[in-house]
Amino acid sequence: MKWLEECSPSAVAGALREVAPALGDCSIVLRETLGEEDPLWWAASAVVGGRFVAKFAWSRPAGLRLAHEIAVLAALAREPAIPFLPNVVASSTDPLLLVTELVPGKSLFEVVDSVDRDEVGRQLAHFLAALNRSATRERVEAVIGELPPAILQPATTNDLRDQFMKWARPDQRPAVMQWCDWADDVLATLGPNVLVHGDLHGGNQVWEDEHLRVVVDFETAGLAEAEYDLRAFPGTGPGVELLTATLHHYKQLTGHELSAERVMAWHLRTALGDALWRSEAGVPLPDHRTAHAWVDDLAQRFTALGIDPDARPLLRSV
Repeated sequence: MKWLEECSPSAVAGALREVAPALGDCSIVLRETLGEEDPLWWAASAVVGGRFVAKFAWSRPAGLRLAHEIAVLAALAREPAIPFLPNVVASSTDPLLLVTELVPGKSLFEVVDSVDRDEVGRQLAHFLAALNRSATRERVEAVIGELPPAILQPATTNDLRDQFMKWARPDQRPAVMQWCDWADDVLATLGPNVLVHGDLHGGNQVWEDEHLRVVVDFETAGLAEAEYDLRAFPGTGPGVELLTATLHHYKQLTGHELSAERVMAWHLRTALGDALWRSEAGVPLPDHRTAHAWVDDLAQRFTALGIDPDARPLLRSV
């Protein structure tokens, strides 16, 4: 595996000339990156010729993630292919490059307030049901070997207990502590492992009106319980309609009922973990509100789903 030497149009162009020669002389527009210091995040993408997206990396840790995505996409595209995959135009690990068709549209974050969330949930459930099938996992593992756990892991409840409290209001802290205990209780028993996307937030989905066009960024795909992939859904759009619609349609498609409690336990760790690292780093939260407001949002989501963490007997001492 050979990753690029730097994040530059010239480095991308050089790789394209080897992997997809017809695109080597096309215009290259790099997409903005966060400039993370950790080499794990030394990866980016570029729009090529206005029609394609090239993903690349310039460190070994980031390169391993991209190589994983290339292998997973190749396996998922085999018949019966799962729906809403990006169309891979070219890929290589020497030099390391993934080129897919650019799909016009908007992220779910941009459209969720104006679409029928039941219809959105139906299509997402269709994607998830196909991805979570045991046959899909077997097909992928036949190509790439045993799948690892999903790469992205949200903050632990111990992290939240130790570090998040200073970002919560004093009146919120007892509830946050109780939620952490509740989440530990809910997740104490492991669910069955399936293949998950690993980072299925609204920015990794491309929509055109109410039609899901493509799901992107499979570099964190791996094994986890099915509820893990829904952990961003309670915070996407107003209320919890997207989550409840997806759960409903998933059960209709598979006959398997996912647990809203388990989704919320993962969501708690994800949402407060995101608020924690952003607050610590001085990076604005995605909606430019405060960590206080996110805690209030979580309380409202618990209520909307009919979940009362205070009422659940805990399996651990507090």
